[in-house]
Amino acid sequence: MNWSWFLPETASTFGPELDRMYYVILVITGVVFVITELLLIYFLWRYRHRDGQRADPVHGNVKAEIVWTAVPFLIVLGIALASRSSWDRIKNPASTPPDAWEIHVVASQFEWNATYPGGDGTLETADDFVVRNRLFVPVDRPVKILLTSEDVIHSFFLPQMRVKQDVVPGMEISVWFQPNQTGDFTIGCAELCGLGHTRMMGTLTVQSAAEHQGWLAEQVAAAEQP
Repeated sequence: MNWSWFLPETASTFGPELDRMYYVILVITGVVFVITELLLIYFLWRYRHRDGQRADPVHGNVKAEIVWTAVPFLIVLGIALASRSSWDRIKNPASTPPDAWEIHVVASQFEWNATYPGGDGTLETADDFVVRNRLFVPVDRPVKILLTSEDVIHSFFLPQMRVKQDVVPGMEISVWFQPNQTGDFTIGCAELCGLGHTRMMGTLTVQSAAEHQGWLAEQVAAAEQP
């Protein structure tokens, strides 16, 4: 089932799961909004000013206060319990698949610098290479992004992958996703980070396994040239 009614089409494995939770919350809040507005209109009409009538003061209603406190609490608790397993699987660093391909992304005003492992397949070695504002990843394989910031708080945003993570100076934060469609997708910054915030854009390119291996081989060869 396609749940992307108002969201960009998802291109990651856990996208539909997050979309379902999003629309559950949207329906709940929408129903509460409509009921609240209808009650407001009713009360405006029911207790409108009438000549010769005085308003009776109300000093509170304990039963009503318990109801409107308990009901939202139970709804929020239910949403938290329903989403706990998804949150743990997606956000807990310990749940990142062990075969995930790692990329180190450094945020700075106003660009994303991605460091890729070179021929040895390991980050933080001499053959690493850097690509500015571009992420190249293979389809149908988990990808782990290690996020750091050089200056202020940024927010790493991949709308189609349903990934959004603040990037905080002095911290290394990891996120993961598994794309299930090839193509080019948007990289954005979802945190106001300065006057050039709107220019902090990039492109995520999801390639087939063969295309990705060919691209990686080209980059490694170019980096090895004097």
